[in-house]
Amino acid sequence: MVFFSLVASHSQLDLETVAQISASASGLAAASVNDSTAINGAVVLATCNRFEVYADVENVEDAAAHLVNQLADSADLQADFLARQLTALEGDSVIEHLFSVGAGLDSAVVGEREIAGQVRRALTQAQQEKTTTSGLTRLFQNATRAAKDVGTNTNLGSQGKSVVAVALDLAEELTDENTAWAEQDVVLFGTGSYAGATMALLKERGVERISVYSSSGRAAEFTAKRGGFPLTEELLPQALREADIIVGCSGGGHRLDRSFLEQVRVKNHPLVAIDMALSHDFDPALVEMADVNLITLESVRMAAPTDQALAVHAASRIVKKAAKEFSNAQREREADFAIVALRQHTKAVLDAEVAKVRAQHGCTAAAEEVELAMRRMMRQLLHIPTMRARELAAEGRTADYVAALETLYGLELNEPEEPKAAPLPAECPADAETRSA
Repeated sequence: MVFFSLVASHSQLDLETVAQISASASGLAAASVNDSTAINGAVVLATCNRFEVYADVENVEDAAAHLVNQLADSADLQADFLARQLTALEGDSVIEHLFSVGAGLDSAVVGEREIAGQVRRALTQAQQEKTTTSGLTRLFQNATRAAKDVGTNTNLGSQGKSVVAVALDLAEELTDENTAWAEQDVVLFGTGSYAGATMALLKERGVERISVYSSSGRAAEFTAKRGGFPLTEELLPQALREADIIVGCSGGGHRLDRSFLEQVRVKNHPLVAIDMALSHDFDPALVEMADVNLITLESVRMAAPTDQALAVHAASRIVKKAAKEFSNAQREREADFAIVALRQHTKAVLDAEVAKVRAQHGCTAAAEEVELAMRRMMRQLLHIPTMRARELAAEGRTADYVAALETLYGLELNEPEEPKAAPLPAECPADAETRSA
């Protein structure tokens, strides 16, 4: 079993391309497990500024080709282009990368709190779809533990801000300093989990007038649970006319065009448009409008705090240590089958000798003492070979240990295969608003 990952994130690609790839994420894990003998299991992590697939594979080259071709077909991109743009990771590099991602060290806003939850949810979804394997499950669970350790033992968690929080900081800088948040009229686009987090942050800042629009018609249900005023298609123009801030979190393909906004807006009424959707809820041409300030994910990335050097260094040390320990533990597991085979072999020899003692001396105290001594001696004899198995496995030399056992004891050792994930039948893709976060 080998860990393999394909990564497309804000640090390597423009967000439009990442969005195009991310939009094709639905069903990728199940299709990969079903259609390729090289892939045992897969977990997909798709967030507002990254798309990553983690796989448990038998053959890296075959798995990479299958994943790239499948992504190319679903995203309507050239496979050669994707192969050049995606970052391929293998083995220990996969482990350290996911641990860094989960701790917020690879985010547009270093230390942001949302990604740890997204990593957990990615695993949960894979478990529900039955596309994960025991190895991938351990990988994601340990990444989550490392993220918790970073939050507990460093200041990164308290210093780090969510992407939305940084965007709202930028919005505050662009509004009249004499205008309090409580006086702002806000229109929120979207009703998914990302919109829910945005609603909570707006309320924390004291915003009282929040209207919610959803092209899927779920605004009423959303506001009934979280507050705010639901907007219909008919009410949207008036809400936009009065809005001081609009926030896009849906990514549902319903883009607010510049021409429409120019028709409904009142001249000389300043507007801050915060577009947090990966596929853009707002027309990028809004930036050309007078009295409109457009904040995008690119803006957030440029404004990410940089005064966290000490916390980042401490978090990096925790992540590297946790990743190394997990890598060693994974390699040690590779020797388990050989250790079990050695113990079974020695146990068979021991049981045969014990049977001879009992046949000769019966169930006497002397026979029991001999048996006890033989078993104690066998445990001592197995101690060093077991420790060496762990040590050699941690060094990536399990094959050397197996070869030695086969030569010395005449054993035939075959590493057990990881059972292939058996995904559930494909379901209808989730609503775009729910996936956009």
